[in-house]
Amino acid sequence: MHPKPGETFVDKIEETLISILLGAMTLITFANVIARYGFNSNILWALEMTVFLFGWLVLLGASYAVKKGAHLGVDAIINILSPGTRRLLALISVAVCIAFSVMLLKGAWDYWANFANLPGTTGRWFPTGFEDMRPTSYRGWYEVNDIPHPGFLGWMEGAFNEGESYNKLPRMIPYAVLPLSMALLLYRFIQVALSIWSGKMDRLVASHEVEDEIQEIREQLGDED
Repeated sequence: MHPKPGETFVDKIEETLISILLGAMTLITFANVIARYGFNSNILWALEMTVFLFGWLVLLGASYAVKKGAHLGVDAIINILSPGTRRLLALISVAVCIAFSVMLLKGAWDYWANFANLPGTTGRWFPTGFEDMRPTSYRGWYEVNDIPHPGFLGWMEGAFNEGESYNKLPRMIPYAVLPLSMALLLYRFIQVALSIWSGKMDRLVASHEVEDEIQEIREQLGDED
């Protein structure tokens, strides 16, 4: 399937991942209900898997909502300002969002790196480099509680666990959404900043998107009459 006009490869990845996550959550929950009430059994890892999938859905949805302008916003004051002032405030707002996203990305990377045998970043608020790693600081052996380790990921045992077998899924896999989602969030805010700078947008989000769309439909219907 080819991307629609104006749709980038990253957009397609986000939409595909979100669709897969929703579908997987539905199937796993449905299968567990059937197992419990139909066969008096239980899929032990279903709850933990659903929790992880929901976390992925929320975190990836944050960046996708920025792209769609779906975050909540109050524009009562913005609407009464001049276009120049409105654009200036929008640039200040998106600059704050970018700085905050960088800090989130740093924290997300540092947390995930602890489980992936990778160095964390230096610096208190913003990354200034990478820490020196010692063998004793490797934490790739951390596992989740219930989800079994699939056989096709057996190569991870030699790469991250000194050849010892995993009984459960390594935590680095579900936790990988943390740096991934924060990187996408930063990417989306940079996109918004460029749109505001070029004059394509004058605000981050608006609270009256529905009214605007209804007005556009009415105008189109009026033109047809």
